[in-house]
Amino acid sequence: MSENCDQNCQSCGEDCGERQEKRTDFFEKLHELSDVKKVYAIVSGKGGVGKSLVTSMLTVAMNKRGFHTAILDADVTGPSIPKIFGVKEKAVVNEIGIFPVKSKTGIDMMSVNLLLENETDPVIWRGPLIAGAVKQFWTDVIWKDIDFMFIDMPPGTGDVALTVFQSIKVDGIIIVTSPQELVSMIVSKAVKMANMMKIPIIGLVENMAFFKCPACDTEYKIFGNGHIDKISQEFNLDILARIPIDYKLADACDQGDIESFKSDWFDSSVEKLSQELNKLGGNKMKIAVASENQMVTEHFGHCINFNIFDTENERIIKSTSIPNPGHKPGFLPNYLNEMGINVIISGGMGSGAVELFNEKGIEVIVGATGDARSVVEQYLQGQLKSTGSVCHDHQHQDECGNH
Repeated sequence: MSENCDQNCQSCGEDCGERQEKRTDFFEKLHELSDVKKVYAIVSGKGGVGKSLVTSMLTVAMNKRGFHTAILDADVTGPSIPKIFGVKEKAVVNEIGIFPVKSKTGIDMMSVNLLLENETDPVIWRGPLIAGAVKQFWTDVIWKDIDFMFIDMPPGTGDVALTVFQSIKVDGIIIVTSPQELVSMIVSKAVKMANMMKIPIIGLVENMAFFKCPACDTEYKIFGNGHIDKISQEFNLDILARIPIDYKLADACDQGDIESFKSDWFDSSVEKLSQELNKLGGNKMKIAVASENQMVTEHFGHCINFNIFDTENERIIKSTSIPNPGHKPGFLPNYLNEMGINVIISGGMGSGAVELFNEKGIEVIVGATGDARSVVEQYLQGQLKSTGSVCHDHQHQDECGNH
């Protein structure tokens, strides 16, 4: 601490030990009924690069993995999250607090548009008022049992960004960019702000990276060669995803149907964030292994029983076995979903069954062999990956769920 210190850390640029201790004083407490495990802010140096799109897709991807996810829309003057999800219901406000609105698949969200009488009404507020509203979205909203919250930040490094980073315990930020040189230059500012605020950067996402011709599969870099690799190397950051220009994705956003859009662009991001939650402790999962007694069944349709493993902190804490209740079309995905299953492991499985499980937010791991307990332990240690082993043999198609 400097001899000239006036004890006002907010106006000080020094990074002393005293400042580090006092930084936590600025953090706002959640509502007493709230519980949020991990918070990630999605930021960009400028507007128009697809920050809200990335926020929405990441949230949907984590939700499909069985995590309870939420979006705090901090872009108060340009809120687009409700539109992307097709949410028109208004948030309920009473003496207890503010209740977020749920999307079709159970994602909790709060946005200023969910409080306005008319969603097209402009929000003409000065910076401090906007920052105060964002803070209230954190303190007054009842966020129940949230595994991952994603904050859709406004562009730039102004008042709202400073308020969020000083008031909310953000576990990391994800920076969205596009291929243009100007945007890449501005990204450096976002990186430096995160470093100054001592918030980890999870990685970079490049939007509008290319366009793939639907007729010939040729990729065209409409906005030129991106500079994301250079930024990644300069700041030692991971590239989480490269999102192409896709008219189907644009249509899904316009129609408010982002939750039905299917892509694998964020698979690596989901895996990385899942591992981050595991580090917390208390991360609970329920894993089902399609089995023939104690061994993983080669074909899902030959499953005799399901070995169910309750896990916490990457350890098995309980195991049970239940008989296969039957392979009626579409029955098992609903049945296992109602049991709270997060992951299903099998040898092979029909593509139809894989899609039905994914629609229920259940992760499917196929290509596994051996003892059921052993494969679950491999999965928990990140050593078991899906091989995409889908049953194509006509003999097993109906049994495996490919109806």
